[in-house]
Amino acid sequence: MQSAMEKLSNMGSVAKEKLKIFRAKLDEKVEKASVKTAEERKIVEERRKAATAEAKRELHEAKARHAAQKLRNRKSHVLGGGHLHHHSPVEGGAATHLGGETNVPAYPIASPEGYYPGHKI
Repeated sequence: MQSAMEKLSNMGSVAKEKLKIFRAKLDEKVEKASVKTAEERKIVEERRKAATAEAKRELHEAKARHAAQKLRNRKSHVLGGGHLHHHSPVEGGAATHLGGETNVPAYPIASPEGYYPGHKI
């Protein structure tokens, strides 16, 4: 789903880029028709190149934002925003799970010799 959203966002950004490039070319043709010297035509051409480069830069920035958003969504899903089940701690510790009023500690108790249950010598 996130990949599809990223692709759709990228497609929209590409369409905007193409529109900006088309507009820059159209503006260049209009301005070239009104200029008289070769230097002015060169300046108009440079403006078009700058506008095209700006449109491409914006496209790459937009694609980077879309990829970052995809990763952000994926991380939040993995870190607890998705379908993961979270259990709140139960008051009373292990005694509650054993039922009744048994007073069982939730940590292993060391024997007088300093060994824990299951500890290999």
